[in-house]
Amino acid sequence: MLKQIRAFAQQKSRPSALRLVLAFALGASTALSFAPYSIWIIYPFAMAIALWHSRALDAKASFYYWLSFGFGCFAVGISWVHVSMDTFGGMPLIASVGLMALLALYLALYPALTGLALAWLTKTLCKNGETTFSLWRNLALFPALWTLTEWARGWVMTGFPWLWAGYSQTQGPLKPLASIIGALGLSFVLAMLAGALALCFTKRYKSLLLLLPLSILAVWAAPKVSNIHPTGENVKVALVQGNIPQSMKWEPDALWPTLLKYMDLSREHFDADIIIWPEAAVPAPESMVQDFLDNANKVANLNHTSIITGIISHQNNEFYNSLIVLGNHNQKQQAGPDYEGDGSNQFKKHHLLPIGEFVPFEALLRPIAPFFNLPMSSFARGEYQQPNLSALGHKIAPAICYEIAFPEQLRDSVNQGTDILLTVSNDAWFGSSNGPLQHMEIAQMRAIELGRPLLRATNNGVTAVVDEHGNITASLPQFETGVLSATIPLVTGQTWFAKLGQTPLLLLCGLLVLLGFGRRLKAQ
Repeated sequence: MLKQIRAFAQQKSRPSALRLVLAFALGASTALSFAPYSIWIIYPFAMAIALWHSRALDAKASFYYWLSFGFGCFAVGISWVHVSMDTFGGMPLIASVGLMALLALYLALYPALTGLALAWLTKTLCKNGETTFSLWRNLALFPALWTLTEWARGWVMTGFPWLWAGYSQTQGPLKPLASIIGALGLSFVLAMLAGALALCFTKRYKSLLLLLPLSILAVWAAPKVSNIHPTGENVKVALVQGNIPQSMKWEPDALWPTLLKYMDLSREHFDADIIIWPEAAVPAPESMVQDFLDNANKVANLNHTSIITGIISHQNNEFYNSLIVLGNHNQKQQAGPDYEGDGSNQFKKHHLLPIGEFVPFEALLRPIAPFFNLPMSSFARGEYQQPNLSALGHKIAPAICYEIAFPEQLRDSVNQGTDILLTVSNDAWFGSSNGPLQHMEIAQMRAIELGRPLLRATNNGVTAVVDEHGNITASLPQFETGVLSATIPLVTGQTWFAKLGQTPLLLLCGLLVLLGFGRRLKAQ
């Protein structure tokens, strides 16, 4: 009898092909929790089923099981990555899909590490073939490990914090908690709820009966403890969506038609306080378009407005992906100074996109394929922390494109004097895929975390205005030329996340893992 039990245990400790396929399917289903579908409840249920099915696996088997789960998450969730390589990078479809799969496999290592550590720390397989499926494992250790590996994914090798579990709550009921614990904290809560659901499969309902009322209470209390409140002041903005085809954007012959298009679209909106053009709306170094910048600066001054535009700045023999302010900086005035391009009141992108804006191992990679030699893929890096932009006296904390996915970086640029968050982008690289919609979802989460209205100006969508609660209040359709006019009520105060950031959460997770390590050593 003892031999039969051991044989059963050994069989369950190996991840069968069917078990791995199920793990992949569960991971793939989580893509439905993010934009444009936003069926948030799928994520905790998929995670709970995966947690239940992996309960009897040893450390090695658990690694492969959660690797399959993670591969499903990213192979489906970020499948849009191959669009830029296939359509604009000059790669055959099979090569672009292959590279996308390699990226998904790398990202899957982080859930795999969670599974490995969870099985090892809890000694999942017991002597009698039964499993350790405890409150400690499900409600403390698993959420801590999941959160720490998501955090690591956000900075290792420059970071890729896309599809954090917490982003599934941008349209979900837990989103008010982000003002206190951030998107990463929402990942912790979702993992905890998944652990409670998994315990319910063993008819142990007490944990879920306790967590649900606590979660509801926390969601209700989050706005009550916030000191974000209106100032009574409004700002009128105009966000210009030029809809320039990506195939034309960097063509020399398209430069002046592009500049004239943005100016023509803006002309009827000079009554706005701030006009915003998207990332690299001026697709050339400042020195090449000095006359245009001088004229645009004068026009903005004459109309008592500011124009914030993306441009390629050139300083100290380095090129930067930048934002500049034309026209009124600190107050309304018709006779302002000429545009000097001296680097003042300018933002230079810090967190560059690998391959798109810098190429690691470029001597090796650039000769391989046109994809590794995209236009403007040799930018220099701006400072990590830079002053807010000033437009008509309003303080604006910017993030260019990919930077909006890094909550601590934007948080470090926001202070009590910051009026507005601004992100500009050009997601035309990714066509009609889900990528731009997921990007918008991430930007909405920054507004919740930091308690400020957010403006998002893009080349071809999604161009939108987001309030301090993360709700889109106005937007333009994708793939259409247009101007979004809106009046933004300003707020003041600080969220708890703006004050404390991710540090308390990471300390808690680290402490829980250390306790798990101590319990593991004690059990030996």
